[in-house]
Amino acid sequence: MVHLDYRDVRPIYAQIIDGYREQIATGILQPGEKLPSVRELASALAINPNTIQRAYRQLEVDGWIVTVPGKGCFVSGGDEAQEQERQRWFAAFDEASAALLALGVPRASLTARLQEGGTNNA
Repeated sequence: MVHLDYRDVRPIYAQIIDGYREQIATGILQPGEKLPSVRELASALAINPNTIQRAYRQLEVDGWIVTVPGKGCFVSGGDEAQEQERQRWFAAFDEASAALLALGVPRASLTARLQEGGTNNA
């Protein structure tokens, strides 16, 4: 189930998209696994079904899920969506690294932070 934060500045549908992307990318949701119907999820989250439909449509366009008419929505079996997500995060990483280097953070500090799993409080 996707968790929503009503204090988050992102729209609800974007939170749903990000939640499912994360669950699929981390393996919580496996290829072929059925997602809740639009009505089920809308009822569980107490939000408008159109919001769920919008999120599902975008997830399908992006290749994360597939819709089988009369059956529902399922996690896509392809690795293409996961590869796109990795590339998106690598681009964000590259941008953040470049900004930190421009601010004078030594490469050794960035390397140490990576080796510690990003938990270094430098």
